[in-house]
Amino acid sequence: MTATTDGGGAITGGADPRHDAAAAPAAVAAGPSGEDTGLLKAVREAADRAARELLDRQDPDGWWKGDLQTNVTMDAEDLLLRQFLGIRDEETTRAAALFIRGEQRPDGTWATFHGGPPELSATVEAYVALRLAGDPADAPHMARASAWIRERGGIASARVFTRIWLALFGWWSWDDLPELPPELIFLPSWVPLNIYDFGCWARQTIVPLTVVSALRPVRPAPFALDELHTDARNPNPARPQAPAASWDGAFQRMDKALHLYRRVAPRRLRKAAMAAAGRWIIERQENDGCWGGIQPPAVYSVIALHLLGYDLGHPVMRAGLESLDRFAVWREDGARMVEACQSPVWDTCLAAIALADAGVRPDHPALVKAADWMLGEEIRRTGDWAVRRPGLAPGGWAFEFHNDTYPDIDDTAEVVLALRRIRHPEPGKVEAAIARGTSWTLGMQSKDGGWAAFDADNTSPLPNRLPFCDFGEVIDPPSADVTAHVVEMLAVEGRAADPRTRRGIAWLLAEQEADGSWFGRWGTNYVYGTGSVVPALTAAGIAPGHPAVRRAVGWLESVQNEDGGWGEDQRSYRDRAWAGKGASTPSQTAWALMALLAAGEREGEAVRRGLAHLVETQRADGTWDEPYFTGTGFPWDFSINYHLYRQVFPLTALGRYLYGDPFGPAARGTVEAAAAVPAEGA
Repeated sequence: MTATTDGGGAITGGADPRHDAAAAPAAVAAGPSGEDTGLLKAVREAADRAARELLDRQDPDGWWKGDLQTNVTMDAEDLLLRQFLGIRDEETTRAAALFIRGEQRPDGTWATFHGGPPELSATVEAYVALRLAGDPADAPHMARASAWIRERGGIASARVFTRIWLALFGWWSWDDLPELPPELIFLPSWVPLNIYDFGCWARQTIVPLTVVSALRPVRPAPFALDELHTDARNPNPARPQAPAASWDGAFQRMDKALHLYRRVAPRRLRKAAMAAAGRWIIERQENDGCWGGIQPPAVYSVIALHLLGYDLGHPVMRAGLESLDRFAVWREDGARMVEACQSPVWDTCLAAIALADAGVRPDHPALVKAADWMLGEEIRRTGDWAVRRPGLAPGGWAFEFHNDTYPDIDDTAEVVLALRRIRHPEPGKVEAAIARGTSWTLGMQSKDGGWAAFDADNTSPLPNRLPFCDFGEVIDPPSADVTAHVVEMLAVEGRAADPRTRRGIAWLLAEQEADGSWFGRWGTNYVYGTGSVVPALTAAGIAPGHPAVRRAVGWLESVQNEDGGWGEDQRSYRDRAWAGKGASTPSQTAWALMALLAAGEREGEAVRRGLAHLVETQRADGTWDEPYFTGTGFPWDFSINYHLYRQVFPLTALGRYLYGDPFGPAARGTVEAAAAVPAEGA
């Protein structure tokens, strides 16, 4: 897509001019005087550069996708899978090792996010992968890693998933792992700890792992790992159990009972359970061969099916392995990075919103093409969400290219917001898709009034207590950021006064932290939560002067960095003292600006400094640099660097400064829901 400019420097994309001055807020159309005039000009130029760059990177089919960077466990486990299946090749091994070595820190460790502390399990897995690649144990970089691992308790202190990978090669004993019986597949949905009590990502991982746990395979180890134990003669020293009266103690004792059950489990029942698990896995394989569009369930599903007798030439296995190859990003230096997931729907709707809010005409060919692609990605079939919402008609969007079993509420809300900004030549087609998506989203509201990402009422506290679940969130309760995006979407759809929207607003108001911020579940962290909630509240009729909005503004102003930007480190998920603190990033600066602009702070000093920071840090080609991880998979445990965030969110913020929110209160003139919304609290 080639972008051109008109005489004023605005993006036109051929003959299509941008919104004219009449579409902008009065303060922008008139042109502020003095220093603001210079800032306005700089913001316009920065927005034009960013929009031009974003248009140029659109795929010919209409979508956008940035790299989704996580940590080296993805790459290490990919090599371990290939070793287990006997298909590890020299080229893949060399390229993966090059990437893993490049991520190692001077002290020999690996972190799970840029600038973060060393992490034991990631370091163990990376070390083993490099041993597979031929790096000798006594090489300086390897010796530093193994020494650090021993100092932290060795393999015995690593998480369960790491020890499962090692058990596949006899480097750890299956007896020293939590038991995961395949009979779980038979528990009805009303029984505690049935598979639908787990979040969809955990469910897709646990079902295949029940097969692996039952069969306990061991492949010949190509080398020993004695150097990773504190005492190789006693690799798993005894540890005291938690008190029996505690939740942890109760589940530890339940795990011991399950180990005993393994010895007496009826063979016919176990065989039937594994067969049922195999069918469950195959039924959920997507058209592209993957499972859920994410790497971990795909890896474990391939292993489980292989153990159940599917050879590597079977169509199911071939498709699964080919899908994993598509997660690989080959870099110019020859390194190979494995994405945990791919985010084209999410990236495309955010890119479309950014371009539209930055003034690109609603009928611009790039936006129309994006709308066509998004419409083609609508999911019209029932998925696992229907277990909790039987009878609800499908309609929504997933995060990935192929994930029809698990559309998500967040993507659906943002796709609707994107489609509303686009003037499509077939409006009826758009309206029908929006209506289905809106209806499905309303039906997915949880009992407490909030919205989760994938399921409704997935709030059981029990799964997180299992000894097996020591890594990341395994349930999917409502979150402020998802609920905010839904509330914003419903307001745009004219449903701000709908009782379900009002329940969502009340939920958000009740979830506000004492300091005025909101927790961010899927983005880092309080800056993301606050940046999501404030625009939603004002779109739904909460006045900028509402106490909740003023507290949010006060918090954002209090955590602004000296350079004018905003940043927040992943450590805020573990330590509240880190809330709103960290090196300034383009995406987090944009989130704060979007909240402040929605709160009526356009002329405020904090907004001026934030805009100046974005302008000053933009590169000549219209891009921004963002090595820090501002996305979240599991709070603290699994962090994400969405490489397109650094582009779409700054462009959105700059555009809303120039043109206002196209669906905000100022654009609508009046807000019908204002009188229906409580003035204080829930």
